[in-house]
Amino acid sequence: MSKFEGVIVSDQWLQSQFTQVELRTLKSKFVSLKNQNGKVTFGDLPSLVKKLKTFADMYSEDEIRAILCESDTDLTHDVDFESFLRVYLNLQSQATAKQGGRRHSSSFLKESVTTLLHTISESEKGCYVAHINSYLGDDPFLKQYLPLDPATNDLFDLAKDGVLLCKLINVAVPGTIDERAINAKRKLSLWERNENHTLCLNSAKAIGCTVVNIGTQDLVEGRPHLVLGLISQIIKIQLLADLNLKKTPQLVELVDDSQEIEELLSLSPEKVLLKWMNFHLQRGGYHKTVKNFSSDVKDGEAYAYLLNVLAPEHGTPSTLDTKDTNERANMVLEHAEKIGCKRYLSPKDIEEGSSNLNLAFVAQLFHHRSGLSTDTKKMSYAKMMTMDDVQTSREERCFRLWINSLGITTHINSLFEDVRNGWVLLEVLDKIFPGSVNWKHATKPPIKMPFKKVENCNQVVKIAKQLRFSLVNVAGNDIVQGNKKLILALLWQLMRFTMLQLLKNLRSHSQGKEITDADILKWANRKVKCTGRTSQIDSFKDKSLSSGIFFLELLS
Repeated sequence: MSKFEGVIVSDQWLQSQFTQVELRTLKSKFVSLKNQNGKVTFGDLPSLVKKLKTFADMYSEDEIRAILCESDTDLTHDVDFESFLRVYLNLQSQATAKQGGRRHSSSFLKESVTTLLHTISESEKGCYVAHINSYLGDDPFLKQYLPLDPATNDLFDLAKDGVLLCKLINVAVPGTIDERAINAKRKLSLWERNENHTLCLNSAKAIGCTVVNIGTQDLVEGRPHLVLGLISQIIKIQLLADLNLKKTPQLVELVDDSQEIEELLSLSPEKVLLKWMNFHLQRGGYHKTVKNFSSDVKDGEAYAYLLNVLAPEHGTPSTLDTKDTNERANMVLEHAEKIGCKRYLSPKDIEEGSSNLNLAFVAQLFHHRSGLSTDTKKMSYAKMMTMDDVQTSREERCFRLWINSLGITTHINSLFEDVRNGWVLLEVLDKIFPGSVNWKHATKPPIKMPFKKVENCNQVVKIAKQLRFSLVNVAGNDIVQGNKKLILALLWQLMRFTMLQLLKNLRSHSQGKEITDADILKWANRKVKCTGRTSQIDSFKDKSLSSGIFFLELLS
């Protein structure tokens, strides 16, 4: 079991800046520097850093030494692994700024707002401010601060206390945050602000935002590029929330048979939106296929065709006849306004191919006028395909949010569909038990050959059995076939094992003894008893837990 232990860093934010592969590599390099006394000094770091591939062509040893001295670092002092990681991040930041280049980001905003140059798009800021004014203008607490002026930094100032971001998350995915847990008052202490931002970041991760490079302090300081990046992701999730068969069964019109319905179920909301757009463009006689929301829509032609299909009563031939792209973009926006789409973007944004704003515009069109039929026969079939009982739906949501909160590369939209190729489960296993997955024998999506999916899932089952999960008569093909009962059983054991791994890290507080279910029960009962309450439980299956009273007494 020891081979599944990852490199643990006590500072959670610091750990989030690195993958386990990077941590293991840096740890081994760091350990190799230790002298006879088992210590490393700051003076030892320049030679180590110079050998790292990341900085090999960027710095000389003297330059690294000079950077360390700039921060008043005594080169004779001992350095621990976490301090070395901070030095690494500092050098990485300076190297990127030195190059004037960009670090890769998997977040929604892949444009200027994610660069280390800290520039932001004023057009996008204006769009998001208009969105916030529209959706939160009537909020009992925030209405005293709204509407915000997009020409000022009011947005970033208001975001500093965390209330705005928490409320925006609840607009995107209602019920994510219990609003009683938000510290909402005019003057907040630093502690209360941190509480709000911790709640915000954890909830943002759960709904599918990428928050790897964002910490609570960044939000408390209201750093524009990070705040805007997070807001953009939250708004995107809100705009694309209905782009699935469960919420909008009319989408079944986009496909012809049951096999294509299964493919539609596995598509991300963004790809479903593109499929919807191309479906109408084909009906309208547009002969190109739109593959993105930037270069393919810059000339405005695709929008003109789309709106002529969705709202022919407001269409004019001159939109397509004009040769001036700016004039066409303006006519497109006027056409959209006539069917209720607020003008969040400008003709210039269309011409420049701003992917974020164009995606938001198309999503708005979908919400206001999807143009899909209400064929009851097809819709009932779609509903049957996505139907779950109440218990399964509750568990699906729980595990989906848990997986999305782990920070893996793939985002889960539909749990039972997205795990069928095995790749997501392998990512989860590697995150929880670093080094457990043999990536050479894994196939990354999109996977066209079914047996490759089975291979992925077979490896999942093999690793799970090594971890002593109960998987009697379970094979990889059961996951590929989408057996909900077996998938839920596997995920439950994964989540439980993760919690127990966390508790094992606390064994130093119990004289090295590993913490078991019995220890957790004993601890909970003892805590409740200490407060003078009488509730006690015998096991995690105790029927008295259903009332919630024991949990309330434990929390109190």
